[in-house]
Amino acid sequence: MSVLLSDPLVSAVPVCDLDEPLVALDDGFGAAGALVRRELAVRLQAARAALPGGIRLLVVEGYRPAYRQQAIIDRYAAELRAVRPGIGEPELHTLTSRFVAPLAVAPHVAGAAVDLTLADDAGVELDLGTAIDATPEASGGRCYFAAEHISAEARANRALLARVLGREGLVNYHTEWWHWSYGDRYWALATGAGAALYGPVAR
Repeated sequence: MSVLLSDPLVSAVPVCDLDEPLVALDDGFGAAGALVRRELAVRLQAARAALPGGIRLLVVEGYRPAYRQQAIIDRYAAELRAVRPGIGEPELHTLTSRFVAPLAVAPHVAGAAVDLTLADDAGVELDLGTAIDATPEASGGRCYFAAEHISAEARANRALLARVLGREGLVNYHTEWWHWSYGDRYWALATGAGAALYGPVAR
């Protein structure tokens, strides 16, 4: 799905929060100890089990408090203003949402998303084409999941991510190969669910 998180279609999705707790991912997902909704943790464990031997999921972030989300929005918006002097607020809002979700619909703020990559048993990250959190500007667009100008190895690794995570019902945000979610508004729109399962978590 190529809809941006700023699209009114996303914010129009209703939320019927299941009130699931946040749980910490085990250290098999890396040292971050990311917090996610309980059902998302179960699905990530199943996806990890489906990976070939010697490869694991490395999660670098899950739940993100609202104030941290807003700080990322503000920082990226400032970067865009610097390279696009005179940009109007509507366009700025749209461009910003390629990289960071508006606060009201942000999957991380709902505990419904993870930023992750693939690593070997020693924790060395595999080639996925860009670093996690590479902006569209800094990466020349290679951060987009379907980007053309990446190596065959990176493309195969992205396909592997999509296969194991998609099988467990997670969806990717197409501008960030590393961002996968379950149960948030974007997920509901992408899958045709009647409502999001999770709304923002106040902590």
